[in-house]
Amino acid sequence: MPTLRSYGLVAAAESGQEKTECPVCKGDYKKCRLEICPYLKGVRELLRKIEASRTVFGSSPPSALIGSWGYPKVLAGPLVPPVQADTSILEQYDRWLELPLDELLAMRVSLVRGKRPTRVVDARKPDRILEALQELAMAKTPLDVELELEKEPLLHPNFLVRASPTGPSAPMRRALIAENPRVPRPVEKVVYDVDLRASEAIHELYSSGIREQYIVRLLSMGLLGSKRWRKLVPTEWSITAVDDQLGKRLRREVKRYPWLNEVRLYSHYAHFNRVTVLLIPGPWMFEVFEAWHKSNLTKIYYDAELPGDIDRYPENVGGAYHALRLPVLESLKAEGRQASAIVVAEVYEGWIPLGVWRFREICRAALRHPPVKFEDLSESLIALEKIVELPVNSILRQSRVLRFHLEQAKLIDFLGSTV
Repeated sequence: MPTLRSYGLVAAAESGQEKTECPVCKGDYKKCRLEICPYLKGVRELLRKIEASRTVFGSSPPSALIGSWGYPKVLAGPLVPPVQADTSILEQYDRWLELPLDELLAMRVSLVRGKRPTRVVDARKPDRILEALQELAMAKTPLDVELELEKEPLLHPNFLVRASPTGPSAPMRRALIAENPRVPRPVEKVVYDVDLRASEAIHELYSSGIREQYIVRLLSMGLLGSKRWRKLVPTEWSITAVDDQLGKRLRREVKRYPWLNEVRLYSHYAHFNRVTVLLIPGPWMFEVFEAWHKSNLTKIYYDAELPGDIDRYPENVGGAYHALRLPVLESLKAEGRQASAIVVAEVYEGWIPLGVWRFREICRAALRHPPVKFEDLSESLIALEKIVELPVNSILRQSRVLRFHLEQAKLIDFLGSTV
């Protein structure tokens, strides 16, 4: 498994285009007011009570956040909404495509974040507060948590590139879990196996039907891997690490399957994002074109992997690359086929930064739809141009996958003409 710090590298798309600011305040949090924020209106009265008492009592989805600033000493703490209810949807990405975007953001910014400076190596010998956070991370269902803050929470939302946003935050004095967590047997097994490598633990959990976000939570709280190497992992790094490790394992399996026997085109649009997948019969290859459409200007970021390439971090697309690769590999494995994949991920004006989950879930939704099938690659490219807001020529110029297949076709035609 690559070093965890390597998963924290910020790619060109993440630093150049992915806006990590509130769409209302535009990053000027002096303008952030509880009275006027449209995303906080649903929890306005509850947040006023928090300001007065500095205590939050509610049902954590369950959820916690480990920051990356200051690593290897980071800010760690739970995410707790000031309500007692079934809050599980606050962590279930697969249900978020069904929700209006403003409702989804309002839901996430209702999560109050407690923060406490913690050394990442403390995961091996946690104190009482960190132990409570680890119990929270292991829970399958929402847990009632009492969060005592040291001062009034700052009300501006916290936007991140890969993780979903959170709401008001403040240093915490303590966090108490008010009930015993329900922990699935597969989770107990890997958490208490202190000799199991983190990469193997991730695969075991996934194979047992544990959701990715659940695995991310466990890795982030330092609950996976051999005892001497366990540590807290910033949440954003954990998201990419889990996507990458699962993808690599599936890739090894998919490479053993026979090729797809037709060209296929899939596409799905949600939340001002579109993901289009072109599958071509051939050996496993994968490439991503991430296009940001803003004010009549389109910026494209590109990364790829072809046979013979050395595994490296996708320095242009970043975490979105691994988030898009996983659903494609899942779909191919389910069918027992191998293919070359070209993915075009487009982001349109109106998008609110909610993390890379949307690429993963939109890609999954696309692959659940019946595909448009073609016998000829050139026909599929004509169809592709009608779906995406990119000239196919710009894809053709840069695509290593298309270049490989078009050259193969020319070689076959040439060999056929010489027989």
